[in-house]
Amino acid sequence: MTADKNILVASAAIMVAVSVADQAAAQSARGALAGASRTASNFERDRNVSVRQRPREDYQAMGLRMGAFMAYPKLSLTAEHNDNIYGLATNEVEDMIWRVQPEVSLNSTWSRHALQAYGRATINRYQDFDSEDTEDYALGASGRIDVLATANITGGVDWAQLTEPRTSSSSPLASASPIQYDLTSANIGAAREFNRLRLSGRYDYRKYDYEDGRTAGGTPVEQDDRDREVNALTARAEYAVSPATALFAEVSKNWREYRLSPPAVTLSRDSEGVQALVGANFELGAVTRGEVGVGYISQEFDDSAFDEIEGLGARAQVEWFPTQLTTVTLTGTRTVEDSGIPGSSGYLSTNIGAQVDHELLRNVILTGQIASGKDEYEGVDREDDRLTAGVSATYLLNRRAGVTVGYSYFDQSSSGAAGGADFAVNKVGATLTLQF
Repeated sequence: MTADKNILVASAAIMVAVSVADQAAAQSARGALAGASRTASNFERDRNVSVRQRPREDYQAMGLRMGAFMAYPKLSLTAEHNDNIYGLATNEVEDMIWRVQPEVSLNSTWSRHALQAYGRATINRYQDFDSEDTEDYALGASGRIDVLATANITGGVDWAQLTEPRTSSSSPLASASPIQYDLTSANIGAAREFNRLRLSGRYDYRKYDYEDGRTAGGTPVEQDDRDREVNALTARAEYAVSPATALFAEVSKNWREYRLSPPAVTLSRDSEGVQALVGANFELGAVTRGEVGVGYISQEFDDSAFDEIEGLGARAQVEWFPTQLTTVTLTGTRTVEDSGIPGSSGYLSTNIGAQVDHELLRNVILTGQIASGKDEYEGVDREDDRLTAGVSATYLLNRRAGVTVGYSYFDQSSSGAAGGADFAVNKVGATLTLQF
């Protein structure tokens, strides 16, 4: 996408936000604070509180007051054993990983509007294989302007230095150390309710900048061909057929532009895509709530060597509350993703998962989860099937400390002429979390 097109897309999103603000100003004479006496929104889904969301007064962080903001510092210390740190089919290598995660979040306490900011780091140190040592960082802020009780503008910016997992299909085996990359993202959106109708729009921007790897002999493992920018515009309309159920239609358009194009690379992976979903969000009594949408997805590539990726699109998240102490969460997605495998433009990714959280005691939470995924690649003969599972237990000692122990399992099987390795990874770990 050209710089001019970027400017046009961003300007369109800003104009939507300004339009909402103008409508609100025009109605101020009738009382901008009328929402104080209005009935509950037809789109609220808050009759129940999940196990993870439930407030625990004796175990919540107190925080530090800083004027109109509250700061919440946190430090996590983890010891983890991994029996296959490189994700290999044979000759697996195990190691002990020591992880330190400092974090601080800053939240506004205003009665209207909201502003949040955060900073965090993840420092991994391998006991025997220090070539795998990594440092990740992330900074970000988000906010909401409540123009009216029924209209708001939201936005956010984030920057992160991240590490690609060795288990990723895009991770190059030739690199002696994990691949790191910078991810910059931003978004702006606006929403307005008109009794039973809610309209919203959003613009998202992401920029990926990969660092080259190095072989054991020092030869560069080029990753510049993966650098890209992604722009997306989303429009959504929802109609509440009852206070507990709303039907929606959502359309998204995206543009994906890679930094390198021919002749620097053999094939261009620039593309344009669309996703159209229809569905419902709901809250059935105090037992079930969620959103389910199905429709069509398509990603069309500029280079004629790549076929269009298209098919059924889907997104779902449903929470079931069999008791007040148990929450069951079901998720599912079907999307088109970018590929880091040479010769492949992208892949159709299908994922489903389930998680159960149970409050054994007020300060003891048990969790079990399982998920399955399939990636179907375009441009190369390859399909990957994944299975992940895990169990964990969290014990909250007091407001300042908590301990989590857990086990996770990851299995990948790959087929096709360009298939990758079949492997499994087992992890066992314990985390001490300190907060103020």
